[in-house]
Amino acid sequence: MTKADIISKISSQTGVAKKDVSTTVEAFMEVIKDSLLEKENVYLRGFGSFIVKHRAEKTARNISKNTTIVIEAHDFPSFKPAKSFVSKMKGEAVESED
Repeated sequence: MTKADIISKISSQTGVAKKDVSTTVEAFMEVIKDSLLEKENVYLRGFGSFIVKHRAEKTARNISKNTTIVIEAHDFPSFKPAKSFVSKMKGEAVESED
């Protein structure tokens, strides 16, 4: 499913114009990106968490040139689905979080 598909589906389900839905989806994604760039995790109850993970510096090999290179430490975005979401995907009964 693409972003355009998401926008079309939300627009048809809510009756809101595609232009307005597109603006909202873009703003939502921008807020998540900005939060992650500031190393602030985003938690969406019942859906999952967008988190920043850290990878330590490591050495690797370039086998085509037979050399060793150093990959610097860096942060990267990651998504961790909520337990209730994973349960739904597996087809298991879901307990309410209330």
